[in-house]
Amino acid sequence: MKTKDLLSVADLSAAETEKIIVRALKMKGGPAPQLLSDKILALVFEKPSLRTRVSFEVAVHRLGGYCFYLSPDEVGLGKREPVSDVARVLSRYVDGIIARTFSHQNLQMLARHSTVPVINALSDLEHPCQALADILTIREKKGKLKGLNLAFIGDGNNVANSLLLAAAQTGVNFCIASPAGYEVNDEILRVAKGFAAGSGSQILSTEEPEQAVKDADIVYTDVWTSMGQETEAEKRRKAFDGYQVDIQLLSLAKKDVIFMHPLPAHHGEEVAVGILDSKCSVVFDQAENRLHLQKALLAEMFGKAGRTR
Repeated sequence: MKTKDLLSVADLSAAETEKIIVRALKMKGGPAPQLLSDKILALVFEKPSLRTRVSFEVAVHRLGGYCFYLSPDEVGLGKREPVSDVARVLSRYVDGIIARTFSHQNLQMLARHSTVPVINALSDLEHPCQALADILTIREKKGKLKGLNLAFIGDGNNVANSLLLAAAQTGVNFCIASPAGYEVNDEILRVAKGFAAGSGSQILSTEEPEQAVKDADIVYTDVWTSMGQETEAEKRRKAFDGYQVDIQLLSLAKKDVIFMHPLPAHHGEEVAVGILDSKCSVVFDQAENRLHLQKALLAEMFGKAGRTR
């Protein structure tokens, strides 16, 4: 890997992303090798979690390692104790840190002062493990990646940022439909365009959901209001009026379209009631694949000769 850490999809080369996806597909179909039998990982979470926490804990245990969870009250990144101090202390105890933070800056500071690898389990800028698991799911369902059309409907949030990078790396065409002011991050877009130049991926943005989903192989959405944005909920509901994914919108995509959502979903808001249970939905397979992708990622990052204690 380019760095010791995985803070962004951009920390991986296209070849490394492909290697991890292929490894995840193989690990999904068989027993997990005990590659982390001498590894201890810390889960440092500022935000509550279902899929991220459980999938990482299960992945570590399936690979023969051990992990423990540190809640916001136990650590208090930047509040109870400086982020730099937390990083330097944990580095003396564990082989790696899996961090779920509000601020991407805190995540970067944690990695900067840590001597062990840090994995981004979600920040306000990116959610790389989610995006990589999404690419795994698309490969599994469609049998390929290059040339597929992915339509992202809604907020240009952390999931959209990471998914854009992963799509651009792997040759998936990415079109996002967002209201003005809610586009993907400018720097993320710049990096993604660099990836797309090598992969042949096309990147488009529009304010029209109908335009985005035309000929789409994959339609993807996420919540309009993420954790930490609760005070903006009403404002965002108004801004995203008309951006709900429903049967009518999906009918404009290809007949074999798949619907994706990283969960948790607000039924009746960004996605119409019943869509998650429709024939085109792969949402729960997508959730399962977080586990398999993270097994492959952990095996890649920690499964070789590591620190000697």
